[in-house]
Amino acid sequence: MDSFVRAAALTHFAEVSATLGYNADAALRRAGLQPRVLQEPELRLPAEAVVGLLEAAARATGCETFGLRMVQSRQLSNFGVVSLLLAHQGSLRGILTATIEHLHLLNNSLAMQMEDAGPLVFMREEVMSAMPARQSIELAIGVIHRTCAALMGEGWRPRSVNFSHAAPASLADHHQVFRCPVEFNADFNGMVFRAADLDVPNPTADPGLARYAKTLLENVPSLGGGSVGREVRRAVYLMLPSGRATCESVAQSLGRSLRTLQRELDEEGTSFTALLAEVRQNLAQRYIENPRYSLAHVAELLGYSTHSAFTRWFALQFGQSPATWRRQSLAPGRRGQPRPADAPALIEDPPSARRAPE
Repeated sequence: MDSFVRAAALTHFAEVSATLGYNADAALRRAGLQPRVLQEPELRLPAEAVVGLLEAAARATGCETFGLRMVQSRQLSNFGVVSLLLAHQGSLRGILTATIEHLHLLNNSLAMQMEDAGPLVFMREEVMSAMPARQSIELAIGVIHRTCAALMGEGWRPRSVNFSHAAPASLADHHQVFRCPVEFNADFNGMVFRAADLDVPNPTADPGLARYAKTLLENVPSLGGGSVGREVRRAVYLMLPSGRATCESVAQSLGRSLRTLQRELDEEGTSFTALLAEVRQNLAQRYIENPRYSLAHVAELLGYSTHSAFTRWFALQFGQSPATWRRQSLAPGRRGQPRPADAPALIEDPPSARRAPE
């Protein structure tokens, strides 16, 4: 299930690289991308290449907030034709709903969901990737935040911005971008809104232009991947940390009966069990690298009722216990990531491409 993202996702990659003394063109080539993609925002890029590019840039420069720095000068127009539709939604709820509905035109490696909980609304956002994706997650959430602020006014603020990873050494960039409470080591990535704020009218909305934008979008090619398997995978990413990623619950969230969902997955040559195992494997790599998460909490976020069951599963997947991997990965000079025993090693930047942390 290949995932793609518009090249516009790399807006300001070159500028941030330049401020850190990093060779953007060489970095792009190492990631299998041509430098010209920075001038052609509508190109389709492999999502994994973009995720890896940003993680490599953060490592090489020693900048923990590389992805977030790319947000600071973003414009609504970076969404392309979708920006016209967003600009003329009647409320913040409409803006977020339209964004979720059109992710297949922007970045089909993203999973987004809004969940009403009385006076609060939770917007969960995940990058569906088999590799660590801290930079891409912060970039994606930062872009959504900046879009909402641009349309609703600079005085707008969410109740909080949440990240499941640990805090960086400095919070200066987070404070500059978000200007609201930022919670790290959270149980999900995304934002929390006051429900009342979502229905405040967008003062610049024009329903006629919104309808016109929808007709334009009918002719915009999708990034691909409208399969049931991708829908299930996206739902599991969003529902697993809250303990709701059962086959029955996912089927209900997708508007299907359990039997229908199982039949459709069979036709695609996969199963709910296989997709759940894939997502668990990917999320385990992110959660286990956060030393602020206890291993018992990691087990809970991955849907295991007992620590022992999680430990057995992890050992089968990665060839060692979660405690051993965490201890080794946090040792000075180690930057290992857990991976299946039969997976190839990740290709690191050559030493000449790295800079010592500033």
